[in-house]
Amino acid sequence: MQTLTVDLGDRSYPIYIGADLLAKAELLLPHIRGRQVCIVTNTTLAPLYLEPLRRALAPLQADVVTLPDGEQHKDWQTLNRIFDALLQARHNRSTTLIALGGGVVGDMTGFAAACYQRGVDFIQLPTTLLAQVDSSVGGKTGINHPLGKNMIGAFYQPNCVVADTAALASLPDKELSAGLAEVIKYGLIADRDFFSWLETNMAALLQRDQAALVYAIERSCRIKAGVVAADEREGGIRAILNLGHTFGHAIETALGYGAWLHGEAVAAGMCMAADLSRRMGWLDAAEVQRIAALLQVARLPTRSPPQLTVQRYLSLMAVDKKVLDGQLRLVLLEALGRARVSADIPHEAVVSALRHCGAAA
Repeated sequence: MQTLTVDLGDRSYPIYIGADLLAKAELLLPHIRGRQVCIVTNTTLAPLYLEPLRRALAPLQADVVTLPDGEQHKDWQTLNRIFDALLQARHNRSTTLIALGGGVVGDMTGFAAACYQRGVDFIQLPTTLLAQVDSSVGGKTGINHPLGKNMIGAFYQPNCVVADTAALASLPDKELSAGLAEVIKYGLIADRDFFSWLETNMAALLQRDQAALVYAIERSCRIKAGVVAADEREGGIRAILNLGHTFGHAIETALGYGAWLHGEAVAAGMCMAADLSRRMGWLDAAEVQRIAALLQVARLPTRSPPQLTVQRYLSLMAVDKKVLDGQLRLVLLEALGRARVSADIPHEAVVSALRHCGAAA
């Protein structure tokens, strides 16, 4: 087992990474201060992992909320099912919510914890690669709105994160690839050597080699933990974690949440950001091709859905969370392994990059 720490002073917390960790009481119980817990999971994962987790929590009152599976359910109506369960079972301020699932379950559970009785504890047990390397770490919680992804939420940190690599054995290939998009992102924004390692080891990751997965998850979490410790609420450097996300969120919103997986949309978005970085004179054509080639090996899309127009992208990107005082800000690459947030991007360059990557005129 690998252990990392997200250093946030008195709100610091550990990330445990390894196989067969989900039901280890010795990892969970020290982070639970009351006698009540509420496990939030979904219909896909409950049959796989719920009972071993309940046995580990046997000394406690452990209630369960089982949500429908899918990004399309990340909304107010589904969130309210968590509040209904907490109130009906009379959970008090010392309760702990436990998110057992992927990014949707984790984001909604964290947001519920931030809101219930103005804030209760919660624990992340991410079961997808994307959640293990990204959404479970850093305290971003929330739900989607029909006009924009993740536009309603809160920064709220968990008590701990337990990333069980054995859970990835049940992950569909498509979901594994979606998680690899976020892994590739970390190499692009902060670690050129890691990007090169991914080029060499992508086949092992796709085959779910445990040693390769643990290394990739640990390296990704280490990068994210460092960025979050430096800028918890995204006032500055943390925005680099959103490489490809402004374009990707536009794809998800336009197609309808769940039509493309988050990682798939981010992969196409990173290709758009890479092409735009080339147009700004920071990357060369060979580097852009390296990025696209690695994403293709990871079985990820590298072009826009053909039905999305340039104008649709621009209108959706105008309500992105990184827009500041009416000015669009995008995360671009100064080099492989080094990102920057840019606001002074020529409109024509954005349009050209979108068209080059397959957006309709």
